[in-house]
Amino acid sequence: MSLTNASPVDAAKAANGASRILATLPASARNDALTAIHAGLAEARDEILAANARDLELARVAAESGQLSQSLVSRLDLGKKGKWEDMLKGILDVRDLEDPVGQITLRTKLDDGLELTRVTCPIGVLLIIFEARPEVIANIASLAVKSGNAAILKGGKESTESFVAISKVISAALEKTQVPNDAIQLVTTRDAIQQLLDQDRYIDLVIPRGSNELVRHIKSNTKIPVLGHADGLCSIFLEQSADPNMAAEILVDSKTSYPAACNSLETLLIQESALESLWPGAAEALIAKGVTIRCDAKAKAAITSKISSDLSSKIEDVQDSDFDTEFLNLTLAVKTVSGLDEAVAHINVHGSGHTDAILTSSSELAEKFMSSVIAAGVYWNASTRFADGMRYGFGTEVGISTNKIHARGPVGLDGLTTYMYKLRGQGHVTATYGEGPGKKPFKHEKLTL
Repeated sequence: MSLTNASPVDAAKAANGASRILATLPASARNDALTAIHAGLAEARDEILAANARDLELARVAAESGQLSQSLVSRLDLGKKGKWEDMLKGILDVRDLEDPVGQITLRTKLDDGLELTRVTCPIGVLLIIFEARPEVIANIASLAVKSGNAAILKGGKESTESFVAISKVISAALEKTQVPNDAIQLVTTRDAIQQLLDQDRYIDLVIPRGSNELVRHIKSNTKIPVLGHADGLCSIFLEQSADPNMAAEILVDSKTSYPAACNSLETLLIQESALESLWPGAAEALIAKGVTIRCDAKAKAAITSKISSDLSSKIEDVQDSDFDTEFLNLTLAVKTVSGLDEAVAHINVHGSGHTDAILTSSSELAEKFMSSVIAAGVYWNASTRFADGMRYGFGTEVGISTNKIHARGPVGLDGLTTYMYKLRGQGHVTATYGEGPGKKPFKHEKLTL
């Protein structure tokens, strides 16, 4: 990894050149680089966490003065909830996955001696712009190297100490491998984002990781394709036949296990016929974990007399704007709906297309829900927090995509490859084929992979 002060144009050119070399390296060379990165980071743990602690100290001061959100501070903490261990494990998990480059996905015999194949290949140069989340550097470096892509990373100032420390370690590790150092670059030049976004000649894909404002700004200010999501407005529909204990456990996990994550629950839709049977227990379980519940009138009335007085302060009136808000904290918007159709309609209007779930014992309703909701992830009786590359078995992820083309959901190795067509002939020309005298038809025979 090159910790560069080069101009954005020079950084993009260098990455583009390195990507051509990286794309030709065998899987063994790319895997060796990941082994070296893992070893280097493991050895430098104390130094990196100390740098992260310095970032955290400044971030907490900024949060107290209102300059940073508490959710961003939470995302910055590299030592929280096993994040460091998960980061290191993700590197080895990615290393041990099947090589995504050079996979043949189609073989067709056009004619005798003329064979067409479709083969996976790297995208080229990735630009990752992120806020906080210092582990992103290791995640991206691992996925980029394994998939044969070069990557340029531009982090926010709130994580400067952390990403400089990590990048120095990765750079030293890559020096011992066949992977060019310019294949993974961390740009430190101030005010470089717009100049990087202008490099559509050298950069092939932009992946933003950060706030709604960051993502929307990037999408509006570049010609380069953008992969990502602006919001994580995840919803759960609690249907009347759901198991009470299971429902409460899933709701608590979805909302409280990591409230600052984009896959945490933000809106709960309750079937009206479940207000008396399921909602009180679920509400009490959520409030007991510190959740503030913003309810519509029906949902509030159903629990007001059943929640102990010491917990009632956690029940508030919901506002219409709450259903379009990604809280990223222990606040939950609650709405009563008549049934599945109204729940689906609400999600498709107010949701962000990230991850939504239904809690029900009816397989028929579950399948209808999962076919009707427009989202990258649709779940039945499972926490929304499963929307994660590591949990999906991708090793790690570069982010979550709500796009409807190319990669969708947690983006791992497959999402960082595209494909090309290779045609092998023996002097074939198109003039040979067609209708009429002297012409012959194509065979178009499907071959086994």
